[in-house]
Amino acid sequence: QVQLVESGGGLVQPGGSLRLSCAASGLPFSNYAMGWFRQAPGKEREFVAAITRSGSITDYLDSVKGRFTISRDNAKNTVYLQMSSLKPEDTAVYSCAGRFVGTTRNPLLYRYWGQGTQVTVSS
Repeated sequence: QVQLVESGGGLVQPGGSLRLSCAASGLPFSNYAMGWFRQAPGKEREFVAAITRSGSITDYLDSVKGRFTISRDNAKNTVYLQMSSLKPEDTAVYSCAGRFVGTTRNPLLYRYWGQGTQVTVSS
């Protein structure tokens, strides 16, 4: 059974930082591209970042470039999202997703999903 479990969310002040983790089990993790998506109340799910199987190539939503960093540790079956200089508009439920082989920004093409972790940026 495939499981993706996110952790690391919480309440943070504007300008603060958080690191999200997504631990995978039940799948050959190094064969899967991984992505992070977010969904704010009343809004559609939005691509945030993605990383290739080896971790050599990353892709980011323009509004998070320079503030967020996606990385992975294939030995630990874990993908991370380091978030810095957080803004209130970053508030959302953040979910990780896995896709066999290549990355994409289209959430419909990811097969496996975690349940998400809430990130709230507020003073």
